[in-house]
Amino acid sequence: MIETSAGPRILEVSLGERSYPIHIGPGLLGEPDALTPWLAGRQVMVVTNEVVAPLYLQRCRASLPADAEVRELVLPDGEATKTLESVSRIWDALLEAGFNRRCTLIALGGGVIGDMVGFAAACYQRGVAFIQVPTTLLSQVDSSVGGKTGVNHPLGKNMIGAFWQPRAVLIDTDTLVSLPPRELSAGLAEVIKYGLIRDAAFLDWLEGAMADLRALEPAALIQAIECSCALKAQIVAEDETEQGVRALLNLGHTFGHAIEAHQGYGKWLHGEAVGAGMLMAAELSARLGWLDEAAVSRVRDILAAAALPLAAPADMSVGDFLVRMRLDKKNIDSRLRLILLRELGDACLSDETPPELLEALIEAFPRG
Repeated sequence: MIETSAGPRILEVSLGERSYPIHIGPGLLGEPDALTPWLAGRQVMVVTNEVVAPLYLQRCRASLPADAEVRELVLPDGEATKTLESVSRIWDALLEAGFNRRCTLIALGGGVIGDMVGFAAACYQRGVAFIQVPTTLLSQVDSSVGGKTGVNHPLGKNMIGAFWQPRAVLIDTDTLVSLPPRELSAGLAEVIKYGLIRDAAFLDWLEGAMADLRALEPAALIQAIECSCALKAQIVAEDETEQGVRALLNLGHTFGHAIEAHQGYGKWLHGEAVGAGMLMAAELSARLGWLDEAAVSRVRDILAAAALPLAAPADMSVGDFLVRMRLDKKNIDSRLRLILLRELGDACLSDETPPELLEALIEAFPRG
């Protein structure tokens, strides 16, 4: 399945007039005029954070036209900054610079920056252009594609936001060399998710390629990113605003978001919480009779190979989980809706899980 070439790839998210490309490859950021084709006008605001700015801000500027009016905004790092207050700082900077409706925002960073910048772009003057330049594996394979934008609320993750598609996604795989191992593992959780929900052959490949991925082997990384983005683009094209099949992308997220919200945003990385949540979903699927123990063991083993948590936080009770899970965005009419696995590579949305079965699963799941 894997290609020997580490050369660039181009995919498309097919949404009619709002379709856009995903460019994947090494050395893309910093190429002269690499971002120019997707600018709406001369006014450009690059938004990044304190960790990414020293590494890649100048390379981003080098990808813009020399005559562009470029402003920069550097925000604090971390999930705890994903708030309306941070988005207001973006709007303040745009207004103070006198930016008009033909401005373009560039999100340079991970998922937090991408989600906030997209939300700011969706609301500023009722919608302006933005470009995603993701620099973490998690944002490259997941949050930068599909147009979900927003911020967290103390009671729930991503509860305030909008669907607003970027004009393009530029994924420079060279940015991953600066990624801490824990962040790399968090991104691998989302890569594994795609195999679990829709592509058993991709899951098979991942099991054999995990060591190469953790070693940042270029061809393996590009293949994993391309396959993940292709699967997400396919699902987004089918269901842009999550009325049906797109909900499957939330495998592990209902459990994971509960962990993040309860622990305090940033204590667990998003991908770490999703990793534990996917194992909880697999074990619940087994309790429903859909997966056998061999399948659950495969899920556990690949998460372990990616250095992801296999236990929930020690201080979370069954009640803690249930309170947070009831605030999940997928729930309708007070019915808890979970993404579960009929088999590996085949996910489904279920709102009929017996409460006693769910509670028993959470009670029995390891704590660490």
